[in-house]
Amino acid sequence: MGWFATLVVGLIAGFLAHLILRTKTSLIIDLVMGIAGGFLGGWLSSLVLGNNLMSGINIISIAVALVGAIILILIVRLITHRR
Repeated sequence: MGWFATLVVGLIAGFLAHLILRTKTSLIIDLVMGIAGGFLGGWLSSLVLGNNLMSGINIISIAVALVGAIILILIVRLITHRR
């Protein structure tokens, strides 16, 4: 998937993760987490399924990026709450 599509899907996933998890961080941070979550979700899908599900701007790619963004946000919550 191209870089532009990854950015768009990541931004959508970050926004959705912000709404689902009701984070107390800023929306901009969650959008960046969504972009990183897109890369994480694509990597995890290729690792687990043997096929990268990030294939453009579609529902499956958004769902994969959303899972990646939620995982990242939860990891950040675990790290920051222990301090």
